[in-house]
Amino acid sequence: MDTIEIFLNKLSSEKELYDELSSKLECGSITEKSKLSAVLSDWNKDIGFKLFISDENISNETVDEIIKAFHECKNISCETVTDEFLNVIGENERITHLSKPRSLIHRDGDLHPTVHVWIVKRKDMGIFVLLQKRASEKEIYPDCYDVSVAGHVSQGMEFRKTAVKEAYEEIGIEIPAGKLAHIGNRRISHSSEKINDNEMSAIYIYRENVDINDLVLQKSEVSEVCWAEIDEILAAMKTENFPNCISIDELSMIKKTLF
Repeated sequence: MDTIEIFLNKLSSEKELYDELSSKLECGSITEKSKLSAVLSDWNKDIGFKLFISDENISNETVDEIIKAFHECKNISCETVTDEFLNVIGENERITHLSKPRSLIHRDGDLHPTVHVWIVKRKDMGIFVLLQKRASEKEIYPDCYDVSVAGHVSQGMEFRKTAVKEAYEEIGIEIPAGKLAHIGNRRISHSSEKINDNEMSAIYIYRENVDINDLVLQKSEVSEVCWAEIDEILAAMKTENFPNCISIDELSMIKKTLF
């Protein structure tokens, strides 16, 4: 059965939500629940619906009434999915107002914003970075060593605020936004049978003293953390005994910034 994907964004206005329905259903202007119900009652049963609802913890009466209209119509096939919505990045590498569910962003390969935070420290023997080991449940690169903190920028959020939020959620550290130093942006791509990931990531470093014994790890994301010297990481990356998804480019950015 063919399926029409409809985005019910809780941050959208009533007009924007009904414009989405009018566009996807291709049946003229829909401006209220009664018109939607009438359209659905005459719908072709060979085409179903998948409603993607943004995951913000807020109420939106229009979203609720649209969902109710679909559920009240017994002659259609309808699935509802709650998902994080991400803004799409345009050709000029700027964040647009267009947002899509994260699962579809990863399916379709849309360029979208993420953040990487490297926690670093200088010692006599060199530059050390905090590595996290990704949890075995992760969809991509499970059980691999990675950047200290990383995450997607949800719709309407800023890069720096996201970096602060992800640091607290993943490893339990409270980083003041002003202590994050932005050292550049980087395009990141990864394709497999499961995902078509295409990111524009803002790269930050955090140079305050961090005791890893004080960190509280989000077990669904991070299994462990450790300190490692950059040149030793680069040497280990040449072997097959160091499972990782670390970017050599980002390590070079850190060295260039700190030397």
